[in-house]
Amino acid sequence: MTEKGLSAVPDYQKIIDVINLYVEGWKGDVDKFKSAFDEDAWIFFIDASGKRHKYLLTDCFESWSRTGWDIDAQIVSINQVGSAANVIMNFNNLTDPAASFVDFHNMLEVNGRWLITNKTAVHID
Repeated sequence: MTEKGLSAVPDYQKIIDVINLYVEGWKGDVDKFKSAFDEDAWIFFIDASGKRHKYLLTDCFESWSRTGWDIDAQIVSINQVGSAANVIMNFNNLTDPAASFVDFHNMLEVNGRWLITNKTAVHID
């Protein structure tokens, strides 16, 4: 296997801004969730008991914004190739540790706007 040199993430700040909208949505602002995600985005995740779930994300925004969770989010990595990006982040739920995850956010830039197109997550202890 050969390795290709990796450059800095060209749209770093734009991508971070979208991830921040997602994190801020947990503080009770449904509109921030809506601004971060594509309207057809899905989530797939494995919960603390090992059960697999999948939902259309727009079906989750109302309930997520009402949780009142205290979230400590940390970016692990950001990769961008052209108009596609992936963000891996630790989603540490300080209120309910059973709902702490490593999130994998896949994103696309369409018409100059970055959106999360799908999210995959796995529970962490």
